[in-house]
Amino acid sequence: MKKLQKTWEIIMQKIFFLCGMAAIVIVLLIAGYVTVAGLPAILEIGPIEFLFGTVWESTSANPKFGILPFILTSIWGTIGALIIGVPIGILTALFLSKMAPRRISGIIRPMVELLAAIPSVIYGLTGMMVLVPFLMQVFGLKSGTCLLAAMLVLSMMVLPTIISVSETALNAVPQEYEQASLALGATKIETMFKISLPAAKNGITAGVVLGIGRAVGETMAVMMVAGNVANMPGLFKSVTFLTTAVAKEMSYASGLQRGALFSIALVLLCFIMVINGLLNFVIKRKDG
Repeated sequence: MKKLQKTWEIIMQKIFFLCGMAAIVIVLLIAGYVTVAGLPAILEIGPIEFLFGTVWESTSANPKFGILPFILTSIWGTIGALIIGVPIGILTALFLSKMAPRRISGIIRPMVELLAAIPSVIYGLTGMMVLVPFLMQVFGLKSGTCLLAAMLVLSMMVLPTIISVSETALNAVPQEYEQASLALGATKIETMFKISLPAAKNGITAGVVLGIGRAVGETMAVMMVAGNVANMPGLFKSVTFLTTAVAKEMSYASGLQRGALFSIALVLLCFIMVINGLLNFVIKRKDG
């Protein structure tokens, strides 16, 4: 019996190892394919002109492939979504984990899970039909499809991830920490912000990283509310994100244009890798 159990454990270890290696191989294959498909176009156009050019006219007689507006729009759009979404998400997670009565948390938590399950096209459709006209009316805009609309939609889309992961991290904080804080005379609010949040910072940061990935990689919802014009970013200007630049032209692209779109995908992949690397570096530095 023991020999059979040991054999089963060895088999499961091998399966887990193969699953982990499969994830690594898939990432490497994707990165390798995008690099092979996109790098030649960058070299042909010129790295400086491609990355820092401000004009994108891929279908003109004299095409230009400058993606700086797309890069800046993606950066500002992600930052704006996080500025709005992260505080709301963390405070909601604190409420569900530390303050909400069981009956209320039992209502809110399924709603958060349902929010995560809503397809992105529904977010985009709602934003296009409700948010865009609202912004037009409030700010007197000719067109409500703008960077601000994209930020607001993205902030709603990152909330479920941040709330769920942050709540899990807060629930994992040992109760002894909080009990000791309360015993020393701290209030419940002080304990939450000075003990629980710092103790759960790694898990919360992981939620924020996943939220960044959702915001940077979103396409459909952003395409429906951002306007899809290759402008330099402005809060009330129609703009194009890196993801939407690829999605809106790939169906009919050919030649250098197609290669440039793969190059945008390569830049987007590098963008995500840099963000994850920086955040992991910050976390390890603080832990050290």
